[in-house]
Amino acid sequence: MPVVSADDGADAGRSLELGGAVRFNYGWLDYGPTSGLQTELVRVDAKGHAGPAFFSLQYRWYDGFDAVHHAYAGWRLEDGRDGGPVSDIRAGVQQVPFGLLPTASHSFWFGSGYYLGIEDDYDLGVVWQRQHGAHQWHAGVFSGDEYGTGANFDRYSFDVATTEDLPYRERERAIVRYERSGTRGGWDTAYGASAFTGRIENRIDGRKHDHTGAALHGQWTRGPLTLQAQWARYRYDNPESRIAMSAFMFPFEIAAQADVPTFNVAWDMQRTGWFDSITCYNNASATLPVGHDPGLRDSIQNVTGCSFGKGVMLTYVDWIAGKNMWFAGGPGIGVRDPANDGWHSRLNVNIGFYF
Repeated sequence: MPVVSADDGADAGRSLELGGAVRFNYGWLDYGPTSGLQTELVRVDAKGHAGPAFFSLQYRWYDGFDAVHHAYAGWRLEDGRDGGPVSDIRAGVQQVPFGLLPTASHSFWFGSGYYLGIEDDYDLGVVWQRQHGAHQWHAGVFSGDEYGTGANFDRYSFDVATTEDLPYRERERAIVRYERSGTRGGWDTAYGASAFTGRIENRIDGRKHDHTGAALHGQWTRGPLTLQAQWARYRYDNPESRIAMSAFMFPFEIAAQADVPTFNVAWDMQRTGWFDSITCYNNASATLPVGHDPGLRDSIQNVTGCSFGKGVMLTYVDWIAGKNMWFAGGPGIGVRDPANDGWHSRLNVNIGFYF
């Protein structure tokens, strides 16, 4: 929804766009009561630019809480003219550039990495990015999570939570990411690697502990078929074998160190009957704790579904199956609960209108 735009004169190169979305959700659960169709999200968006300066923000209202999604301003350093590089620098609450971008998943429910804070995570920091031909670079520094406190559980992306048993919060973090794209054997390919190093802070005694992570990822596209693969590892060096995370109003515990493999398949069908697009997919991911602590156990999540696009409407129909998996009836991620460590599943339908 552009509200201000000019291409010449004193206002050349200026624009302002306002938008938003409303989403409705229905969920059938085999481990709890059916949620019924209800309003899941209302959001507002704004973005614009004036010459090399630009900004973007999004705020969201959910059932029971509201939260910032992102809010940053930036400066374009290189504009790609004459086939040259495109680069910019951004400051504010923005996506942490790690692994497959924009997400290591296709479904409404993302993959395991989202709930672990390594997929679609938004924190407060400064990021430089540059694209030149087949090469893409990201480098960033972050001061902590988007609110600067682990005690606020009302947030969109998952961050370290301050709880009575595990009183930690995120502190500074530095990250780099590289990806190379090309064509090989009829496939459009992209290969990349990411790594970060940072710290978490104990809110009781003030001690800080290392927080590190790395990922290798690849994507292969040929016609309507897309394959994605990623192997990530994260590590919190706190004395306990667990750390707490939170988002959507609730904290929960995860393994403090784990490998996170992901493998996704998607098939994209354009202009199929009444719909403008249909994409069907299977997103498989797992959290494999590192070490031999008897209080930890592997977690698995698999999402099979399709998204249907028509004009401003985008609908997801997903079957989510999880074993020992948070948000699918499990006690946490990578942690053991002998009374609740089996498979659970849910059918989820999300209908969104994006303006």
